[in-house]
Amino acid sequence: MNEANRKIIWKLITSTGDRMKDKLPESKFHPKGRNPYAHILLLVKTKFGCSYKDIDDDKIETLKRFIRYIEDNPR
Repeated sequence: MNEANRKIIWKLITSTGDRMKDKLPESKFHPKGRNPYAHILLLVKTKFGCSYKDIDDDKIETLKRFIRYIEDNPR
């Protein structure tokens, strides 16, 4: 992914994480609360098989939709 797209995606991840604070279900593994930013990054890595930085530029719209899906469906 090129630098411009990386910045766009990082801004989307951080703004989505900000909105998800205190909205993720509680977990016995995270007694102090879950980290929404780490949650988003882990799900992206699981779905795409790599870090968001390593996703091809032609998949940026798919990545944006997936991040919006994560926000709409916290788990």
